[in-house]
Amino acid sequence: MKLEGKVALVTGGNRGIGASVCIRLAREGAAIAFTGRDTKAAKGVVSAVEELGRNVLFYKADVTDKGRVDEVLSAAVEQLGSIDIVVNNAGITRDSLFIRMKDKDWSTVIDTNLTGIFNVTQAVSKLMLKQRRGSIINISSVIGLVGNAGQANYAASKAGIIGLTKALAREFAGRNIRVNAIAPGFIESEMTNKLPDDIRNRTLDRIPLGYFGMPEDVAAAAAFLASDDARYITGQVLVVDGGMVMVM
Repeated sequence: MKLEGKVALVTGGNRGIGASVCIRLAREGAAIAFTGRDTKAAKGVVSAVEELGRNVLFYKADVTDKGRVDEVLSAAVEQLGSIDIVVNNAGITRDSLFIRMKDKDWSTVIDTNLTGIFNVTQAVSKLMLKQRRGSIINISSVIGLVGNAGQANYAASKAGIIGLTKALAREFAGRNIRVNAIAPGFIESEMTNKLPDDIRNRTLDRIPLGYFGMPEDVAAAAAFLASDDARYITGQVLVVDGGMVMVM
């Protein structure tokens, strides 16, 4: 119960890593506000958090809509009292070889994955600066560290998140606001489940631990960074990848 009495805002919390983060933070005692585009998928997360006895609110929102982000933040603070933790998880992919990449595929990924974090963090930081406390956790990716063919837009957005994390950690440290990033590797998901066997096996060969991670592994890292156990950690990138980047 390391997050007892805290309030967490999680973007893209209706499925996958985001859903696991919501549930793990609730298990640690936090009240949860989360956003997503899919109301139907959000119902399962709401039920899971309620079963843990925590307050939970879902807001249908697109993080690229700055006006809607401001509305969500105001409503969450009014209903839950504060925002102590933010997990910027919302993200998308639009993969294509760079030479064939459409302008829209580039801008949509950058807008959602990077500008979305700008929108959410700028809104919530005003509150945290007044509170003189807070933990902001940005979900990047190992792709932002090493790149990947066919994902220039995604790699650029995730690398940008790392730079943004370090810059904000410097800006906010004086007000006791910590800013860190998590860089997941290959995590079991609908996307990885669709990988052809040969690609899946080649990928597994590059992971020293020999298996894909689970969303819960990323959620555990987020719970640590959100807690006082990480009170002296800021500006860092916690890589959760089974050792893959280590050998690349």
